[in-house]
Amino acid sequence: MALRAVLPQGALVSSNALLAVKDLAAGYGATQILHGIDLSVGETEIVAVLGSNGAGKSTLNRTISGVLRARRGSIRFADVAIERERAAAIVALGLVHVPEGRRIFPNMTVRENLQLGAYRRGKPNRVANLERVFGIFPRLKERHAQRAGTLSGGEQQMLAIGRGIASSPRLLLLDEPSMGLAPAIADLIFDSIAALHREDRVTLLLVEQRVAEALESCDYGYVLETGRVVLEGTHRTLTADDRVRRAYLGM
Repeated sequence: MALRAVLPQGALVSSNALLAVKDLAAGYGATQILHGIDLSVGETEIVAVLGSNGAGKSTLNRTISGVLRARRGSIRFADVAIERERAAAIVALGLVHVPEGRRIFPNMTVRENLQLGAYRRGKPNRVANLERVFGIFPRLKERHAQRAGTLSGGEQQMLAIGRGIASSPRLLLLDEPSMGLAPAIADLIFDSIAALHREDRVTLLLVEQRVAEALESCDYGYVLETGRVVLEGTHRTLTADDRVRRAYLGM
C-alpha cells in the first residue's frame, strides 16, 4: 500500500509547510474530540480532510482558525505559532475560515457582506477583491443589491465562499461547502473552487462530505475517525484504498 505512514505522536511535520499542525488536541467542555492530530498543507496545495459525521473534521477547522482553543499541540501558519492567537489575528495573517452553515448576514446586501470580508488590515485592494469575487460567482454580481437572506441556498454558499475570497487569503479553510445543496449546484461550487485554485493559486484545506469530488480535486488527503488520523495519502492512493472505497465511495 502506497500510503504515507501515519505520523506517530510527537513526529515532525514538514518544516516548509504553509500550515503545520502537530499533536493537536481539542474538544468541548469535558469531551475531547481531537486526539493528537498531525497534518500539513504546502503552499498552493489542496488538502482534503475526510471522515464521517462526528469524526472531528469541523472541530479541526475551528481549532486551526482560532474559534476553539487547542488543549495541546502546536499550529504554525507561515512559520508563525497561532495556537494561542485570537481568530481575528489569524485572519489578519491570511488564514480565513468559511464555516459550515454559511453564517452570512441575512439583513445585509450581497455587496455589504462581501465588503465585510474585504475589510482586512493591510489589504487596500477592496474594489479589486470584490470584482474578483464577481468574476468567480457572476450570480452574486447580478444580485449585489439583494438582501443576503433572500438568496437561494446555493447562492448563500457562493456568498460565504466569496466573502472569504474577498479577504485575499493565503489559505482558505472550507468546511462542507456542498452541504445541503442540490447536486447541480454543488458541482457549480466545486467548479468555482477549482477555478479559484487554478487561477489564483490559493491554498485550500477542504472538509467535504462529497468524498469522490474532494479526492479528485485534492493533492493530498487525511481520513479522520473519532478524532484521529487513520489514513493519509495522495488522492490517487486514497481512492485506490479498499477501506476508503468501501466506507466512503460505496464500492
